[in-house]
Amino acid sequence: MSTDATTFDAMPISEPVSQSDAARNRLVIALLLVSTFVVFLNETIMSVAIPHLMTDLGVAASVAQWLTTAFLLTMAVVIPVTGFLLQRLNTRPIFLLAMSIFTSGTLLCAVAPGIELLIVGRVVQAVGTAIMMPLLMTTVMTLVPPEARGKTMGNISIVMSVAPAIGPTIGGFILANLEWRWMFILVLPIAVGALALGARKIQNVSTPRYAPLDVTSVVLSALAFGGLIYGLSSFGESFAHTGEAGPIPVWMPIAIGALAMAVFVWRQLRLQNENKALLDLRVFQSRNYAVSVSMMLVAMMTLFGTVILLPIYTQSVVGLDTLQTGLLLLPGGLIMGLMGPVVGRLYDRYGPTVLAVPGAVLVSLVMWALTLVGKDTSVWALLAGHVVISVGLALIFTPVFTSSMGSVRKELYSHASAVLGSVQQLAGAAGIALFIALMTIRTASLAAEGLEPVDALAGGIRLAFLVGAIISLFAIVAAFFIRKPAGGEPGMGHGH
Repeated sequence: MSTDATTFDAMPISEPVSQSDAARNRLVIALLLVSTFVVFLNETIMSVAIPHLMTDLGVAASVAQWLTTAFLLTMAVVIPVTGFLLQRLNTRPIFLLAMSIFTSGTLLCAVAPGIELLIVGRVVQAVGTAIMMPLLMTTVMTLVPPEARGKTMGNISIVMSVAPAIGPTIGGFILANLEWRWMFILVLPIAVGALALGARKIQNVSTPRYAPLDVTSVVLSALAFGGLIYGLSSFGESFAHTGEAGPIPVWMPIAIGALAMAVFVWRQLRLQNENKALLDLRVFQSRNYAVSVSMMLVAMMTLFGTVILLPIYTQSVVGLDTLQTGLLLLPGGLIMGLMGPVVGRLYDRYGPTVLAVPGAVLVSLVMWALTLVGKDTSVWALLAGHVVISVGLALIFTPVFTSSMGSVRKELYSHASAVLGSVQQLAGAAGIALFIALMTIRTASLAAEGLEPVDALAGGIRLAFLVGAIISLFAIVAAFFIRKPAGGEPGMGHGH
């Protein structure tokens, strides 16, 4: 995802591939798919566990959400650096590096005595995950000829959707029957198996070359993303506990993050003329790319904010257990995965607008419906809502990914995918932080007015969904402006 099209010159796409090379390529892609399935499964297995862990570890929602926020934030910081790694290292060593880091993080989570080490373990896992995603996408773009790419991306979309879809169900089943540590103990042997199989079977399919790494840009990006997300998260926490700012004013990390982001952007604009930028922002010269990225930002904020709030709502307000919550979220996720290849084919035939506009409308309608939830809301209504929002997101993600990547010059492909990946993760983290902050502040104020805790929490959740619904309207507007790139390649699959 984050390398130049020129990075992998071992196998020019235009040349015919021998049978032995084709077999090798299929094996490499299959191994990467299995490993990506494991890391994606891990990403969402935690989503139903947050309320459970809040009770088990005795922490507030605003602390427990760092298990997800820290994961996403680490991904947002590491993804830009993967462009450098994928250019400097060959396929085999970078695969072994990514899976070793991920496995170590999983082990750390499994033995963590409390929330602090558990968050550290999630951060380590995220570093491995951040490398695996671009490695898979880049390898596929390099090895698979354009005419077969839509089909391959369709298969990838199933893996990328089904793994996150069954994650909450598996997490719910584990939490209903076993201790929370088993979420990591059960993933550990699968990760070790994928690592061992890869160590034996995976072959190099790339040619490393020199690529500069601007350390200042890495530091600035970490400060920018870290400051913004930390500021948003502490905003909810400080107001919930004291009704006022804590020892550090809530605006300070946000201001530092915004300043670091401004300096980061300025530095990239200066370095890109020498082709030394960590993220080359010339990708935004394409209006289609800029619109697609804006729509992705709104969709990811909505998706991750909803994913974090729904389990808190179903368990703490409606009274479902973790397994029932996991089963509630399963059909929508599976439908989202199965729609990936279908939406890819429809995109090839009709372009993005006829898919993205209805998709954005469906997402917005469900968000507005969620502003009405209470403790008496029917579970069937929630199930229907989650299925509809999943269909809407499936209609958005494929056109957005395909149109955006096809809209930039080939030599900027690595930077386009790195920017998209970073925005994806940052938007997800911002969505979680914003929704939790709004829920926490509103719940505290309603409780102070004398409402029952369950009613106060329901009121807090309704406010968060209301803001999400307002944000979702921007996606509808953006959807009308996404165009199919001239001479675009076949549908490039489905994104999360």
